[in-house]
Amino acid sequence: MELFKTNQLKIYNSLSKSKEIFKPVLEGNVGMYVCGPTVYSNVHLGNVRTFMSFDLIFRYLKHLGYKVRYVRNITDAGHLTDDDSEDKISTKARLEKIEPMEVVQKYTVDFHTILQKLNFLPPSIEPTATGHIIEQIEIIKDILAKGMAYEINGSVYFDVLKYNETENYGILSGRNVEDTIENTRSLDGQSEKKNPQDFALWKKADESHIMRWPSPWSDGFPGWHLECSAMSTKYLGKTFDIHGGGMDLKFPHHECEIAQSNVNNHVHPVNYWMHANMLILNGQKMSKSTGNYILPNEIFTGENKILNKPFSPSATRFFMFQANYRSILDFTSAGLEASEKGYLKLIEAINKLDKIEVAATSTIDIKAWKQKCYDAMNDDFNSPVLIAQLFEAVKYVNLLIEKKETLTAEDLEEFKSTIHMFVFEVLGLQNEVKQNSTDKISGVVEMLINMRKDARDNKDWALSDKIRDELSSLGIQLKDGKEGTTFSVN
Repeated sequence: MELFKTNQLKIYNSLSKSKEIFKPVLEGNVGMYVCGPTVYSNVHLGNVRTFMSFDLIFRYLKHLGYKVRYVRNITDAGHLTDDDSEDKISTKARLEKIEPMEVVQKYTVDFHTILQKLNFLPPSIEPTATGHIIEQIEIIKDILAKGMAYEINGSVYFDVLKYNETENYGILSGRNVEDTIENTRSLDGQSEKKNPQDFALWKKADESHIMRWPSPWSDGFPGWHLECSAMSTKYLGKTFDIHGGGMDLKFPHHECEIAQSNVNNHVHPVNYWMHANMLILNGQKMSKSTGNYILPNEIFTGENKILNKPFSPSATRFFMFQANYRSILDFTSAGLEASEKGYLKLIEAINKLDKIEVAATSTIDIKAWKQKCYDAMNDDFNSPVLIAQLFEAVKYVNLLIEKKETLTAEDLEEFKSTIHMFVFEVLGLQNEVKQNSTDKISGVVEMLINMRKDARDNKDWALSDKIRDELSSLGIQLKDGKEGTTFSVN
C-alpha cells in the first residue's frame, strides 16, 4: 500500500533547522545514507542508539510504502586518530599484533551480531571504504583539477578558505570558517597545510603505516570524510533524500562531505540532513577512562557494575524509543527497569487480544486512535508519542476484556492489525513474553482468585485480603464485580 500518499511526513532538517514536509527526489522512492561504524572496537552503545533511530526511520518509510535504498557504510580505513597520522584500525592492529583486516573482521562481526540481537533490519547496501579506493581517488583528481585542493609532499588537502570564497563552509553546522580550526596543537602534517582548517583528502603513508594504497600522489590512504561522499553518491546519486548520523558528525565530517560533493558534482548532495542526539550514562558522558561505560552484550547478560540486573534486547530497544531521536537520552538502571515494565505490559496486552469478544457495536473510535499513531510518526518519527498511544491501546484491551467497552468484528480486526504493525513492524520489538507463558500466569492468577473466593465464602477475610495484597504487590490488580473477579496487570 502506498500510504505515503495519505500521510504527510515531516522531517526535522538540520540544514534548515526546521521541520519540513518530506518530498523525495523521485516519488515513491527514498535514498538514505547513514554513516556506519569505524570497526576498530566493540560497537559503542551511543552508536547503537544512532543506528536504532535510523532503523526506526527505515522501517516507517518502508511501512508507508516507499521503496527505500538504505546505504550504511563500514569504515575500515582512513579514520584518523587525534595525532592525524594513523587511522584507528592500524593503531588497533599494532596493539593486538594482528593484521588490520583481522581487526576489521572481528569488530564487523561484533557489530552485526549486536544489531541482529536488537532486531535491526539490514541496510540495502553496506559498502566498505577499502572497497571504494578507486572512486575516492577519482574524486580527489576532480577536486584538484577544479583548483579546490592542493598536493604537498604526497598528501592532498581540501582548500577550505578558497572554497569559502564562493560557497559557505559552515552551512550545516552554522560555524564561521574562522571558528573551524579544530586544533591549535602541532599535529603531524599540520605544518604542511596552507590553512589549519584544511582537511586531508589523501594522506601519504610513512614507512611504518600498515594500510596503504597506490595513488598518483603517493602510497597512502584516503581521508575519512571522503569515503562517505564517494559511497553515498555512487549508490544514491549526486543529490539524494536523507543523510543521517550522530550529532557529533555534523562538524567536521558532514560539513566536509558537503564541501567535497559541492565541488565534485556542482550540487548540494542531500535534501534532508538528520542527526541523532547523544546517549549519556547516569547523567554523564560515556567514557572508558572513567569507567562510565557499558557494552550492549553486558546489558543482556547483566555482567556489569552499572545496571542492577540484565535486560533483554527488546526491553533495551523499547527504552531507546522513550525519547525522540533528536533528544538526549539518559541510560540508567531505573529508566531501563521502568521501560521493561512498560514493555511487558504492552506485550501482555497483545497476548490477550485474541480473548476479546466481538460485539454488535463499537464504543471505541479505533480509526481516531489509529490516526493518532500515524500523526506521531509523521511528526519527525516521534516514538515517545507513539508509545503513549500504544499504552492507550493497552487500556482499551483491558476494558474490552472486562466488557466495559465493545468493538465490532471489523473494528477489532483493525485494532489488532494496527497494534501488531506499530509494535512489531515499525518499532521492531519482539514478543519475548510467549503466549503459553502468559496463559500459565493467567491460570495461576485464576487459581488464586478461586482460592480467594473460597476464603470469602468461608468469611476468612485475612486470607482473602492477603491474596489480594500479595497479587497487588506483584502488579496484578483484582477487580470485584457483579459477574465475578477479574484481574489486570499494571
